[in-house]
Amino acid sequence: MTRTPQPRVLITGGANGIGAAIARRCRADGYQPIILDQSGDDAIHADLSNPDSTRQALARALQDGPITRLVNNVGAVFPNSLEDQSLGEFDAAVALNLRSAFQCAQAVLPGMRDAGFGRIVSMSSRAALGKELRTAYSATKAGLQGMTRTWALEEGRHGITVNAVGPGPIATELFTQANPEGSPQTDAILSSVPVGRMGTPEDVSHAVSYLLDDRSGFVTGQTLYVCGGMTVGAHHD
Repeated sequence: MTRTPQPRVLITGGANGIGAAIARRCRADGYQPIILDQSGDDAIHADLSNPDSTRQALARALQDGPITRLVNNVGAVFPNSLEDQSLGEFDAAVALNLRSAFQCAQAVLPGMRDAGFGRIVSMSSRAALGKELRTAYSATKAGLQGMTRTWALEEGRHGITVNAVGPGPIATELFTQANPEGSPQTDAILSSVPVGRMGTPEDVSHAVSYLLDDRSGFVTGQTLYVCGGMTVGAHHD
C-alpha cells in the first residue's frame, strides 16, 4: 500500500514564539512543516532579511517538489518614534517583514498554479491600524495586508487563497519578559482587552489552521484579527 505523502507547509520564522506554535499545529493537522529561520534544529537556516540567503533557502525547501501552503510569519518590531526612527531601521523592517513575504510567495507560486491549489497566510498585526512607536512596523504590516488583497484578486482563479492574520497582544516569551505579570503596564493592556485575557500563540495558530485548510477555499483577501476584541474598541470597566 502506497502512503500518501504529507502536504508540506512553508513557515518563515517558525522556530520560536507564534511561528513555533503554528508549526506544532500544522503537524497536528497532518502537514509537514518546512521552517525557514536563523535558528532551530529542524529549520533550514537563513537570514530572511537578505534576498540571497532567502533565495538559497527557498531553493533547498523546494528541492523535494512544490509546496502549496505558505505562512509568512517572520517579523521584527523596530520600535521607535517618527522623529527617532532611523532609515536603517525602516529598511530592515521592509526587508524582513515585507520583502521576504513577497519573495517566498513568488517562489511557491508556480507549484501552486500547477496544482490548481494554494494557501498563503501572512502574519500582519493590529498595529497595521495604527500604534504609537511603530512607524516601520505598522507600515510593513499594513503592506502585508495590501499585498494579501492584491494577490487574492490575481490568484483566485488558480485555486489559491491569500489571507492575513492580525494578532493583538499575545503572551509570547518575549512579550512576558517585557510585560511581567502584575505590572501596571501589563494590567493596563489586560484591562483594554474585551475578553479579559492575553492571547496565546495557540490562539493565533488556530486561526492560521483554519485559513490553511482545504475547506477554506471561499475565504480570500481577508485579514482575521486575533485580538480578543480590541480591534472593535477598547474595553473599560
